[in-house]
Amino acid sequence: MNQRDTSVPPRLALLLRELAKSLLPTLVINLMCALAVTYLMRIGDGFYSNLQIAMCIGILAMLLINGLRLAIWGDGEPHKVGFALMLVVMAPLSVLLGRLLASYLMGHPIATLMPEHSDNIIGVIVLTFLACFGAALFFWNREKMAALQAHASQVEKQAVQAQLQMLQAQIEPHMLFNTLATLQTLIASEPLHAQQMLDQLIQYLRTTLSASRADSTSLQKEFDLIKAYLGLMSLRMGMRLSYTLQLPEHLGRLRLAPMLLQPLVENAIKHGLEPKVDGGNCTVRAATHNDMLVLSVFDTGVGLPTGVSFNQPSPALRLAAMTGKKEPEIGMHFGLENIRERLVTLYGPLAELIMTHNVPAGAMAQITIPLKALKAAHRPVRGARILDN
Repeated sequence: MNQRDTSVPPRLALLLRELAKSLLPTLVINLMCALAVTYLMRIGDGFYSNLQIAMCIGILAMLLINGLRLAIWGDGEPHKVGFALMLVVMAPLSVLLGRLLASYLMGHPIATLMPEHSDNIIGVIVLTFLACFGAALFFWNREKMAALQAHASQVEKQAVQAQLQMLQAQIEPHMLFNTLATLQTLIASEPLHAQQMLDQLIQYLRTTLSASRADSTSLQKEFDLIKAYLGLMSLRMGMRLSYTLQLPEHLGRLRLAPMLLQPLVENAIKHGLEPKVDGGNCTVRAATHNDMLVLSVFDTGVGLPTGVSFNQPSPALRLAAMTGKKEPEIGMHFGLENIRERLVTLYGPLAELIMTHNVPAGAMAQITIPLKALKAAHRPVRGARILDN
C-alpha cells in the first residue's frame, strides 16, 4: 500500500516561512498606522479600537499580498508592474475585509464599520496602500541584501578555493622533485624498491588531482589521500617513518573541504620527522566530541621551536597581509594560516586550528569543526548528484 505524502507543499512552505519573517515587522507597522489614524487623522473611536482595526487590516493585507505573490511568482522576484497593480487592488480589499473582521471580533454591528458609515475611508485606504507599499519595499530590499550577502560569501569561498589550488600547485612540485630525485638514485641500485615508489607516486597523484579539483570531499577520501602520501613518504624514509590512520567507519561519509589535513601531515613530515635522525611516528585521527568533529595529526619528531607561536599569525605574515607587497614564503606558518582562513570562511568562527606540543616528544595539530556548520556547508543540492572521482 502506498504511503500518503504528508510533506508540506513547496508554495505553502514558502508562505509559512515568509509569514514567520514578516509577522513582527507587520505588527510594528500596524501600531504606527493606529497611531497615525488616531492622533494625526483624528478618526475612529479611540486608539484601542483603531489598533484592533489596524491589526486586522494589516495582518489580512500581509496574508493576501504574500499569498498571491507566492502563488504567482513563487520564490522569485515579482514583476514590478504586476506587483504594483496587485497592491492597488489588495489595499482597499484588505481595508474592507479587515474592518469586517474587526467588527466581528469587537462585537460591533457590521454596518457601523462599512465604508459608507466610516470617517475618511479614502484616507484609510490611502494609508493602507502606503503602508503596504512601504512594507513591500522593506521586505524587497531585505531579500536583495540577503542575496547580495550570500553572493559575497560564495565569492569569498571561491577565492579561498583558488588560493588553495595555487598553494597546492606550489607545494606539489617540491615534493614531486624530491621523489623523482630519490627514484633516479634507486632505479640502478634497487629497481624493485624504485618500482614500488613509482606505483605509490602514481596512486598519490591520482588521488590528489581529484581532491584538489573538488569543492568538497568525504572524510574517507581525505584519509585515502593521506594514506597515499604517507605510503610514498615511508618508501622514501624507510624504517625511519611509521604511521597510523584512525578513522571510525561512521565518520567516513562526512563531507568537508578538501586538503585540510594533508598540509598538516606534510608539516609533520617535513618539519618534524625528516629532520630527526631516528625519524618517528605520524598518527592521523578523526573523532567527535561535544558536537564537534576533531581531526588530529600527531608526530614524534623534533617538536615545535620555542619562542614561536603557531596559533597566531607571525609578524612577517601580518606585515605581508597589511602591505600586500610581498608574497609570504611557503612554509609551516603560511600553510597554517591558509587552513585557518578556509576554516573560518567555510565553517564560521567556532572552527579552529591549534598547534601544541605532543607528549613525550613532537607536535600535535588539531582541527575542530562544529558538525552543524560542516553539514550546512556541504548540504547536497536537491536534485544534484554528488560525484567522487
